[in-house]
Amino acid sequence: MKNFVVKTIANTAALGVAIWLVDKISLTGSSTPRKVLTLVLVALLFGVVNVLVKPVVKLLTFPLFVLTLGLFTLVVNALMLGLTSWLADKLNLSFHVEGFWTAVVGGLIISVVSWAMNVALPDDKD
Repeated sequence: MKNFVVKTIANTAALGVAIWLVDKISLTGSSTPRKVLTLVLVALLFGVVNVLVKPVVKLLTFPLFVLTLGLFTLVVNALMLGLTSWLADKLNLSFHVEGFWTAVVGGLIISVVSWAMNVALPDDKD
């Protein structure tokens, strides 16, 4: 349970940094508490997408990972962020990523910040 909370906090922070740094990734809301709630819900949705969809995509595209020496990870991360944006739209969450290259940059930022947050925050393995 503690690991789930740590990963959710890391995803929330990473998505927040990406929204802050990239103009074409947006999160709208009528008030700050509403924006924070939406950000947490999007982080949970992003976590679900990464747990359920990402392993399947990585398995199906394994030859591309080998061929590109792992750089295809950027494309997969962008696809997961784009899928999260699409699902958020379907769930009436005010989160939007505009375009593939925006998703690539956002996915890179999210990966770096999430990694840093997971290193800094304690989890069940400590």
